[in-house]
Parts: sequence; structure tokens; C-alpha cells
Amino acid sequence: MGFELILPFLRPIEPLLLDESVSEIMGNPDATWWFERDGIIRQEGTIQFDAGRLRTGLEVIANQLGKRLDEDNPLLHAQLPDGSRLAAVIPPVVRPAPALTIRKFTSRRFTVDDLIARGTLTPALADYLSEQISNGKTLLISGGTGTGKTTLLNILAHAIPEDERIVVIEDTSELRIQKPNVLAVECQTDTFKARISFDDLLKSALRWRPDRIILGEVRGIEARTLLDSFNTGHSGSLATIHANSAEKALHRFANLVIRSHPQTTFTDTEAEIGDAVDFVVHIERKPGRRVIREVLALRGYDRDAKRFLFEPVFEVEHAQT
Repeated sequence: MGFELILPFLRPIEPLLLDESVSEIMGNPDATWWFERDGIIRQEGTIQFDAGRLRTGLEVIANQLGKRLDEDNPLLHAQLPDGSRLAAVIPPVVRPAPALTIRKFTSRRFTVDDLIARGTLTPALADYLSEQISNGKTLLISGGTGTGKTTLLNILAHAIPEDERIVVIEDTSELRIQKPNVLAVECQTDTFKARISFDDLLKSALRWRPDRIILGEVRGIEARTLLDSFNTGHSGSLATIHANSAEKALHRFANLVIRSHPQTTFTDTEAEIGDAVDFVVHIERKPGRRVIREVLALRGYDRDAKRFLFEPVFEVEHAQT
């Protein structure tokens, strides 16, 4: 991150912004500041930040992005010039001062070798997943917040053949898919402009002649559209989802579909997912690193037992820890 990209009001946290090893910066209403490095949160006691100046700076950012930040609109989600994500909340929702979280964007191009070196996955698993993606299998990447789902997705997408057209849909642009034929689009849901949602973009994407669809995160009504796309000729796609295990990711996917289409049954929905998704890759955060905990290969769905049929193809217990 260059000095020219740092907004003036963020000067007090400039050292943390410039530190490539810092992944997240958090300022609390009590004026304490924290940062995450290698999966471990630490306090930075030297930062002095004037609450009034912080709020003014946040309001300036909001105005520049065509957003509102005031007592009637106390939440702000924004993308900084370098791609980092800023989330802020101001009084009266918090007291006595604003709270701020910055998830930093790194310009470094991580490779699968980097993940292997960090112990995120084994060479054998890397080869296996790359082969499945190259062969057009559909993958769901699950994990909690800050577990590295986006980084893993970005790297695994390298296995997509060069001659295929990829449509990437995200809430905030983070993925940097290095392929010849990529159309990347971003939602527009928090400005004065017309609302363009995940679902709007996904429905449009089906008309953009994609071979593969990459969805930054499945979390709302777009789940139904995404499942339909999987079952109508767009296999080989990739998406991330918040969940605490690979199997729970499948149930969460079904819940998201049902939430906006209650007329369908869980059995029918989960059976569709069992036919559409080939693998679930679950990643979790451990102190100092992020690790792929398990990979499930889906083999369908048992309607009588109402359960997914899957084969564990990798578990962290079999890896070197």
C-alpha cells in the first residue's frame, strides 16, 4: 500500500496500514486499537486518534462514495483506494466514539506454493483440487470470517483452463483472477444510485455466456439462482459460504435457498444441491495460520434418510500439523 493511497484522516494508523503482515485493523469506541497478524489479535497501545476527526473523516469518505453517514444512517461499508474494506459505525449505535474495522487488501499475488509453505494444504491436496477444477467440478469453499476463503478461491481458480470464459460476482471487489477472458462485476447496494444486488448480477451473468461463474459469497436470495445455474449447464463454478464445517455448509446453502423460496421443501432443495455440488472445501483459522480442515466429495442425496451422501477425501488429522 503506497503512501499516496492513505487517506489523510487515517494517518494515526499509517504504520499498521503499511505493514504487509497486518491483515486487519480494529478501532473500538473506547479509543483502543487492535490489529491482526498471522491470525493473532494484538493491541497497539501507541495510537492516539481524535474521535471528532475520525468521524469527520468517515463522513468525507461516505460523501465521496455517494453514501450517507449520520445518526439516521450510522453504518458505513466502503472500499479504500487500494481495495481494502472499511466498516464503521458511529454514535448513537456505539458510544462514546466511532468504531472502525479495516480488512486490508494485499497486492501480493499468493500462489498455491505459498499456501503449501504456510501449511494451509498439502502438495497432494493442491494437485487433487486443481485437477478437479480443471475437469469442471463445482466447488463450495466454506469457513468462518477471516479464514482465507477468498484467498483460497483466488488461488484455486488458477486451475481453470485458459480458454474458458469466467464471470466473477462480488459484493466488494477482492478477487484478482488472472485469466484471459474474465468479466468481473460488483454489487451496488449501498449508494444513492440504483440498487444492483448479487441476485441481479447473477441473473444477468447467465446471459453473459459464462463457462464458469465465481461468486464471492453465497449469503442471500442469490442462493436459489446460483443453484439453478449449477443445474442448467454451469457446472465447474466456484463460490464461498460462511459455515463451521463442510457438511454444515451444505445445510446452510439449502437454508439460504429455502429462505427466499419457502414453497420448496428441504428434501427437494438438498437433493438438488447433492446433484449440483461436487466438492466442499472447509478452511479454518488456527493461531498463526489458516488450514484446510476437510474436503468432502458429494455423491448425491438420500431422500429416505434425508441426508447428503459424501465421501471425506481429506481431513486435517491426515495432514501434518
